[in-house]
Amino acid sequence: MTIPHGDERPKPIVDAASPDVDATAGSSALPGMHRGGFQRLPTAPVNVTTQSAPTLDAPLEWAPPVPVSRGLAGWALGISIIGLVVSLVVGWGFPIGLVAAITAIVALRRPFESRQVAVWALILGLVSVLYSAGWLWRAASRANLFG
Repeated sequence: MTIPHGDERPKPIVDAASPDVDATAGSSALPGMHRGGFQRLPTAPVNVTTQSAPTLDAPLEWAPPVPVSRGLAGWALGISIIGLVVSLVVGWGFPIGLVAAITAIVALRRPFESRQVAVWALILGLVSVLYSAGWLWRAASRANLFG
């Protein structure tokens, strides 16, 4: 392909401006320059239109999904069962019961956890702590630590 040189180049065709274009030369001398024509002050009140209240009986098109339980109550119950089994054997299993009781209390405060499982976890955790305390009391009394 060859490029034409000299006067052989085609001349651009420029049509007249359409009626919706403002053809005044001084209308936009510089970008952002004030051209006048404000209808109201920038802080003037704006007209408020009244709207009707939405109908509450409208059919439900979308609803958020029901949050699923994350299983904190189940974990608390599992830990409390382990703590109870350990406290039946040795007295030093009370930290497991404490962790189970604290986890059950946290599960009770969460809205989507199973309350029955969390209450069972709390009860079994506290029983394991009491049983461990009994073991520790027995061991301390046999060692004559209480006089």
